[in-house]
Amino acid sequence: MLSNNESDDSDSFSETARLMDGHVATDNTSAQLGDAGAEIGGKKKKNSKSRLTNQGGNSSRQEPVTEDPPQQPTNNEDEEELKYGATHVIKLFAPVSLCMVVVVATINAVNFYSVKGLYFAYTPFHEESPDSSTKAWNAIANSLILLVVIIGMTILLILLYKNRFYKTIHGWLIVSSLMLLSVFSCLYLEEMLRAYNIPMDYPTALIIMWNFGVMGMICIHWQGPLILQQAYLIFVAALMALVFIKYLPEWTTWVVLAVISIWDLVAVLTPKGPLRILVETAQERNEQIFPALIYSSTYMYPYVALATGRDNERNSTDSNDGFTQNWMETHANRVAQRQLEVHEDPSGQVRTQIHERVQQQHQEEEERGVKLGLGDFIFYSVLVGKASSYGDWNTTLACFVAILIGLCLTLLLLAIFKKALPALPISITFGLMFYFATKEIVSPFADTLAIQQVFI
Repeated sequence: MLSNNESDDSDSFSETARLMDGHVATDNTSAQLGDAGAEIGGKKKKNSKSRLTNQGGNSSRQEPVTEDPPQQPTNNEDEEELKYGATHVIKLFAPVSLCMVVVVATINAVNFYSVKGLYFAYTPFHEESPDSSTKAWNAIANSLILLVVIIGMTILLILLYKNRFYKTIHGWLIVSSLMLLSVFSCLYLEEMLRAYNIPMDYPTALIIMWNFGVMGMICIHWQGPLILQQAYLIFVAALMALVFIKYLPEWTTWVVLAVISIWDLVAVLTPKGPLRILVETAQERNEQIFPALIYSSTYMYPYVALATGRDNERNSTDSNDGFTQNWMETHANRVAQRQLEVHEDPSGQVRTQIHERVQQQHQEEEERGVKLGLGDFIFYSVLVGKASSYGDWNTTLACFVAILIGLCLTLLLLAIFKKALPALPISITFGLMFYFATKEIVSPFADTLAIQQVFI
C-alpha cells in the first residue's frame, strides 16, 4: 500500500510522463535524430568496449557490428592469372618443341630409324602387299591390336593404383625407364657415333652410359634439379617416339595416331574412363601422379604418392612459377588478408580465426604448373618425325605448327573448364589434316611454281 505522499508523487510523475509522451509524439523527427545519434554513439562505444548492458533488470545485447574488409580489386588478380597461364603455355611449348626437334634431327641424321625390317610383336600384319586395300585393313588391324594392348595396360595400372600397390607400380616404371635409359640409349649412342663417324672405345662408352643412366633414374624416380628431370623426361619421350617410328609399319603409324586420339578422348572425358578414374582417385587421395608418367613445369617427386601429410609439405615449386616479381612481393599480404577472418562470439569478445596455411599451400602447389602426359610428347613427336622421314620440309613444318596450335587451343580449353582434358585429339587432328593437305595440295603447288619459276 502506498501512503498519500507517495500517491501525490506518483500522480505528479504520471502527469510529467504524459507531457513527455505528448512532446515525443509531436516531434518524431527529433526522436529519430536522437535515436540515430544514440545508435552512432552505441557503435562507437561498442567498438571501443564490446560489452553487455543490463539496465532495470532487463538485459539487452547490442547486435555485433563488424566492419566489412575493404574489397580487393580483382582486375589485377585476373590479369596475373592470365599472365600465369600464358607463361605456362610457353613453358609447355618449349619442351614439346624440343622433343619434336630431337626426333626430327635424329631422323634426318641417322638412317637407322627410317629403315624398316623389324616390327613389334603386337603388329603381326607387316603391310607387304602392294594392294592399297590390303595395306589399309592391315593397318586397321594392327592399330586395333595395339589399342587393345594399351587399354589392357591402362586398366592394369588403374587396378594397381586403386588397390594401393604403389611398390608394384614403381617397380614397373623403374624397369621401363631402365630399359629406355640403358638399352635404347646405348643403341641411340651407337647409331649417332656411326652416323658422324666418331670413334669411341667400349670402356668409355660404358662409363658414359652408366653415369647417364644412373643420373636419369635418380632424377626421374627420386630427386634432382628440375631442369635435369625435365631434360630426362623429354629425352625418354623422344627415344620412345623413335622406337615407334622404327618398329611400326608404314600405314599403321598414321592409323595408330588417329585411333590413339579417339581413345584419349574416351579415356579422359567419359565418366568411367580409366584416365579420368586415375586423375579423380589421385585428387581424392591428395596425391600426385607418378612423375615418370607426367611432365610438369613444377617439381614432382615420386614419394608424394606414398607420403603422409607431413611429407606433402615438403613439395616445392620453382621460384616464381610464372608470376611477376611485383605480384610475388605483394602476394603474402593478400593471402594474409584473405586468411584473417574476424568474428564476434555471443559474449562480445572478438576472436580471430586463421586458416591453416599448410593445406592452402598444398592446394596452390597442385594448382600451379601445367602437367602434360609423356604419351602426348611421344605421339606429337611420332607425327612430326614420321612426316620428316619422307624428306619434305613443307609437311614437317606444317605438322609442327599444327601441333603447337592444337596444344594452345587445348590449354585454352583447360583454362576455361578447369579440369583434366585430353591433349591428343585437337593437336593430332590438326596435324593429320595439315599433313595430308600439305602433301596433296601445298607441296605439288609449290613444286609447280618452282618448275615454272614463279615466285610468290
